Amino acid sequence: MAAVELRQITKSYGKVPVVHGIDLDVKDGEFVVFVGPSGCGKSTLLRMIAGLETITGGEMRIGDERVNDKPPRARDIAMVFQDYALYPHKSLYDNMAFGLRLRKTPEAEINKRVMDTARLLRIDHMLERRPAALSGGQRQRVAIGRAIVRQPKVFLFDEPLSNLDAQLRQEMRSEIKRLHERLGATMIYVTHDQVEAMTLADRIAVLSAGHKMQYDTPDAIYNRPAALFVAGFTGAPPMNLMDASVSGGEADLGEGVHVTLPPALVSRDGPWKLGVRPENLRLAAEPGDVVVPASVSLLEPLGAETLVSLKLGATEVIARLAANFREPPGTPVSLYLSPAHLHLFDPTSGMAHNRCP
Repeated sequence: MAAVELRQITKSYGKVPVVHGIDLDVKDGEFVVFVGPSGCGKSTLLRMIAGLETITGGEMRIGDERVNDKPPRARDIAMVFQDYALYPHKSLYDNMAFGLRLRKTPEAEINKRVMDTARLLRIDHMLERRPAALSGGQRQRVAIGRAIVRQPKVFLFDEPLSNLDAQLRQEMRSEIKRLHERLGATMIYVTHDQVEAMTLADRIAVLSAGHKMQYDTPDAIYNRPAALFVAGFTGAPPMNLMDASVSGGEADLGEGVHVTLPPALVSRDGPWKLGVRPENLRLAAEPGDVVVPASVSLLEPLGAETLVSLKLGATEVIARLAANFREPPGTPVSLYLSPAHLHLFDPTSGMAHNRCP
């Protein structure tokens, strides 16, 4: 296994830049996820690590070796693709053994690696089958197994679960997480699904338009977003973001609604974006809470909880409330929130309060 270092990595197609000076360190044995919307550069960045895309600028190292100009076969990586890329005419055994045979690995060693990996992935009873006889989840296990038998320095996953249905995606997420715990391997995983990112990663790199917006633990990404984009992208539903005019330690949300801010949160008066997570809007007070008036506009019962859209000042927010909440639209309610769970973002730079210049 090996660490991966990216130093000011850029990528341009002609005169069009698509990746802008990315700095990242992936520790040996770490599981890192690149997440962001379509077109943010996450797959391009992964393909540059794999050697499938040329690097326009910067330096990339795998282990102690600079790999900018090395072809994919010389980087000692294994990649799992979105479309499985299995040979339809070969058995599962031969699909998994194919790469090792190309490298002239002794047949006894091939058999040992394939069988050990197949048992690990619980597909050892179907090695004589061909891919057409398998479900999507089983095919993905074979694709992952083909990567494992290589025993590479780094595993790369390019949206491997996006072709599966919701239940199977959840099952395969758990399988991949368990696999990382067993192998202790360095893994870099690309997805547009922030739930996958939060559940799998040791650290997450949130990307937008080719820029790294934040690189941190899932807990920090969720609870201490560094930018408006991160706050609005993570969470389901995401953080509520409201226009606020701050003056004298109070945030005016419009229509006579004011929220008192803690002294540490505000460094200057003026326009800000005020953020609060849906689970931090409550109907029952706790010590130190601030109360604000609101009215119900929409209910979305989800069984274990109810998502409630509320008119709060000049905007609408979503609160995650108890499953039995059933007040009809138009009902006035008192919302309670903790100042410790409020976030302020500069509307111009998009950066969080404590990261603004």
